[in-house]
Amino acid sequence: MAEVAGAARNQGDGRRAVSFRGGGFLPQPRPVYSWLTFAVLIALWQAAISVGWLNPVFLPSPADIVAALWRLAVSGDLWRHLSISLFRIGYGWLIGTALGLVTGIAMGLFSITRAIAMPLVSALYPVPKIALLPLLILWLGIGEEPKVATIAAGVFFPTVIGTFSGVDSVPRNLIRMGQSFNLPVTAIVWKIILPSALPGILAAFRNSVATALLLVSAAEMIGAQFGIGAFLNTAGNLMQTDDLMAGLVILSLLGLGFGGVLSLLERSLLSWR
Repeated sequence: MAEVAGAARNQGDGRRAVSFRGGGFLPQPRPVYSWLTFAVLIALWQAAISVGWLNPVFLPSPADIVAALWRLAVSGDLWRHLSISLFRIGYGWLIGTALGLVTGIAMGLFSITRAIAMPLVSALYPVPKIALLPLLILWLGIGEEPKVATIAAGVFFPTVIGTFSGVDSVPRNLIRMGQSFNLPVTAIVWKIILPSALPGILAAFRNSVATALLLVSAAEMIGAQFGIGAFLNTAGNLMQTDDLMAGLVILSLLGLGFGGVLSLLERSLLSWR
């Protein structure tokens, strides 16, 4: 009643109520649209196969891909390939991320480290990391080490760049304010710099996870007997397109899963925004 009365007074005074316009482009979750998009695309794909617009020999239908996934799951090959790939991704991502975080933070905080590391990162980042695999095999031998090292090298550079950019973009007035209150350096880094740089660091994590998925597939295609990449290589050589597409679906699901975990991490760590 009070709101109605207030609105009536505003109208009587000739004033017009204005809706709130300061949303700041706050993203709103719309999971229905995400699932609907996938459902529509899969339905169109299946319909195109059914009416003969697409040749199932070259592009199998979603039903054939699901059947191939079921065969892999029942035979146990799915878990065998998937577990080995996840092991390589996990170790490589953890090593590359840890080294990248330390290097990126040091580059953002210390001028000497920035002067030393920036030219090296700029020179080595464009080098395709999969091209290092034969050299790493010579250095580390045939086994898991060169594959994990290749993934770690690919993860390291986007993590370094994202972390350095996040630290370097922290407003200087916040750092000066902490210094004016005589905060120790560790408190300034932990309470001011890292929280402000966290969005950039988490964005680097997304890039590094995608890089790890790409590299594990390529590395396993070149020098592995088991893993998703090795499975894709075998299916492609035998022209088993349903198995080939099933492997690609597994990689897509891994990407979605990792992206979902990072989204949960962002909502947890960036709730202050």
